[in-house]
Amino acid sequence: MFQATIRTYKNAYSGLSRETWLLSLIMLINRSGTMVIPFMTLYLTSPEMGYSISKAGIVFGLFGAGAFSGAWFGGRLTDKIGFYPVQWVTLLGGGILFIVLGQMKTYPLICVFTFLLSFVNESFRPANSTAIAFYSKESNRTRSYALNRLAINLGWAVGVAVGGVLAELNYEYLFWVDGITNISAALLIWMFLKPVKAIVPHRDRIKETIKQLPAYLDRQFMYFILFTTLFAACFFQIFTNLPVYFRKDLHLSEGFIGFIMSINGVMIAILEMVFVYKMEGKRRNISLISLGVFFVGLSFLSLNLPGITGLYLLLMICIVTIGEIFAMPFMNTYWIARTKDNNRGQYAAMYTMAWSAAQTLGPMGAAALADVKGFHFLWWIVGGCCIFCAFLFRRLQ
Repeated sequence: MFQATIRTYKNAYSGLSRETWLLSLIMLINRSGTMVIPFMTLYLTSPEMGYSISKAGIVFGLFGAGAFSGAWFGGRLTDKIGFYPVQWVTLLGGGILFIVLGQMKTYPLICVFTFLLSFVNESFRPANSTAIAFYSKESNRTRSYALNRLAINLGWAVGVAVGGVLAELNYEYLFWVDGITNISAALLIWMFLKPVKAIVPHRDRIKETIKQLPAYLDRQFMYFILFTTLFAACFFQIFTNLPVYFRKDLHLSEGFIGFIMSINGVMIAILEMVFVYKMEGKRRNISLISLGVFFVGLSFLSLNLPGITGLYLLLMICIVTIGEIFAMPFMNTYWIARTKDNNRGQYAAMYTMAWSAAQTLGPMGAAALADVKGFHFLWWIVGGCCIFCAFLFRRLQ
């Protein structure tokens, strides 16, 4: 059995291109500095800064607004000039802006630079998604995206665990580490990834290009984007209002919060590639997405059970992660299957914008709701919305 397990893991990681591995390594380095976002709400509501949960929610709303507009801009720019320059320029610019944001102490400047940072940072994502599709084959595309997600989540596990320790020392350290890792990732792209020109249709392909409708006229895709936005608005509570609930209602330390949150990334690193290898092409993408979203909804509803302990919270994070493993790799496969080489950027932009819009709607609205009704009411709403989304995704099939 041990040899069979080793063989399964080996097969799950085999057959991917060198560029796919390089992009994932770059993402790992970049995301190992993911410290500002999961601790931003705690930072703004800390005694040092002294802002309310509602004001922190507004800052996250601006982060989402910048990410939304940045995703649109990044997708359009990727289709025009290619994914290579967009990736390294946005990583470099984002790294500089992370460091600058850490020096801002007044609320208006925090708002302005949060928006600018998220605009530049999120312009990277459509270019990165397009690059993964370019360097992968249809037969291993879901695994290529899963490898990239593995890098993101492994980096997340390192980032939040170390970030929890650094936050107890000085929150400003988080901004410096996030900035330096962004800049390091940009330098790696510049040094090791060969430039690729944007794909411009030749004259003999004009008729085929004309038939390709813009992403926003793809009706089924737009339903998918709407449902994804609603689900993502709920899912983002894990990284924004859930840590605040852990600290304010359950009185957990930043270090323990960081440890709990890191479980998510560790589980994805161990399980997701093998799961995708076993399931790719064997069940409809929508079925897996629907089941995963349902698990996430159950995990939020479980926060209202009596007698919650630290061990129970670890179980809750495990359930969330299982739902994420079921849903998110196959969300990428779903939208990428509807694209062509020369319109992939706009589809990637729309998908990224769905998650960016969720960053605006989710944390800001939920923070205001938690202020008025309390966290237990919030978990009923968020869990119920996820289960409703699971039904909507199922209807797409």
